[in-house]
Amino acid sequence: MDYLRQNLKKWFGFDDFRPGQSEVLAALNQGKNTFGMLPTGTGKTLIYQLFGLMIKKPVVIISPLISLMQDQVDRMRYLGSKNTVAITSNLNFIEKKRILKNLSKYSYIYISPEMISQSDILESFKKLDIGLFVIDEAHCIVQWGTDFRPEYLNLHRIINYLNNPKVLMLTATASKKVRYEIVDKLGLHNVKNIVKSTNRSNIMLSVEYCDDSNDKNNKLLSLVNKLRSPGIIYFSSKKMANMVTIFLRKEAHLRVEAYHSDLNNENRYRIQHQFMDNQIDVICATSAFGMGIDKNNIRYVIHYHMPSNIESYVQEMGRAGRDMDESISIILYQKNDEILQYNLLMDNIPDDDMISFYYQNYNKLDNNDEQTKLLKYYYDNGYSKDDVTNIFQARRLEQKDSLAEMLSYVLNNHCRRKKLLTHFDEAFDDHNEYCCDGNHTKLNLQASNLIRSNNDKIIYKDNYDWHSIINSLFNKLH
Repeated sequence: MDYLRQNLKKWFGFDDFRPGQSEVLAALNQGKNTFGMLPTGTGKTLIYQLFGLMIKKPVVIISPLISLMQDQVDRMRYLGSKNTVAITSNLNFIEKKRILKNLSKYSYIYISPEMISQSDILESFKKLDIGLFVIDEAHCIVQWGTDFRPEYLNLHRIINYLNNPKVLMLTATASKKVRYEIVDKLGLHNVKNIVKSTNRSNIMLSVEYCDDSNDKNNKLLSLVNKLRSPGIIYFSSKKMANMVTIFLRKEAHLRVEAYHSDLNNENRYRIQHQFMDNQIDVICATSAFGMGIDKNNIRYVIHYHMPSNIESYVQEMGRAGRDMDESISIILYQKNDEILQYNLLMDNIPDDDMISFYYQNYNKLDNNDEQTKLLKYYYDNGYSKDDVTNIFQARRLEQKDSLAEMLSYVLNNHCRRKKLLTHFDEAFDDHNEYCCDGNHTKLNLQASNLIRSNNDKIIYKDNYDWHSIINSLFNKLH
């Protein structure tokens, strides 16, 4: 441990580690494959950056999003690791060829599961003496692998093909069941698990029950005018994110931007960096925003639509309060909101008829849409029609169960934090007025540091005809 602290001080100037960092490094130093579940804001990047400096061998990091990779590359270079690169679809042919030719010169290499699965790229990685194979946001293997990005399921074959380098799995949210599934899908054995509490005691937990859409939107407006910025509002609909962005710009007099997958790379980069530089008060986002965003002073996260599962909710609400100051997470719930999430989940999973049609007409299809691309993966990897049918039937049941558990949290009248932590097999019995609005407790917002000061010139207007406003904005967007 002294050796690790000496290196921490030498290369980063810190006197001691954050919770979990030293335990993960010690396990890696002993040559063990390691699973690290550490709270958001713990500094997971430092773990593999420090380990790479110690072993002086290339570190390969599997990362889910291009924007996340680019942010991490920028941060690593800023911290002194100039020999860091991300291999993404943004590279042109010449840039990609140059990087692959000089791959051994890079100490930290970020890449997605899809990109490393390409044969020419995999052959280049085969030539490396990889010191550590990192899977960042490892929960994506379970959350996305089956019905969204199946290349995550191919990682175990890639690890074997690359001569079984030491593997580090990192996430902030995974129940005991999910942790087991991740390790099982990677085909790893004798894994050292370093699991820290997911409890973020500085984040108050609340659910606002809304009578209808008009009531929901009025409550949202009241909240953004009342709470200190910056904040993130999450939506399950890109159209609604756009509409609410337009409205808040006009009526709340805040600096508001929408962020979702329809934005081009230039606008995504601009919005991310403006938010980091405190030039934006509120981001109206889909789940495309936030993963890897290391902004420590986010004061609130509001979910306009109910999340589809506990893990996603904890990931997203955990972006608040990384400076450990008081913050709040609020879900705006209107009766039957879960139907939207259910439909979104089921729409992503091919039904039995589509599976049969695909297997009967494989050679005639272009594989242009997401579902046929998904089925192509299973077909090309030797899965039978019955195998795929069974996989997706089981997936539907899993998604339904996860949604039911999320709804149970939303409708829960007892301590919300206890309910949340039970999902991660943690005990909690310290409920108070700063914990949550469960057990019929009213959150003590006035006594917190969450309310805007009187010096903030925010004009608040109430009693809007929200139905007319939303319909008008909707028509303009179409």
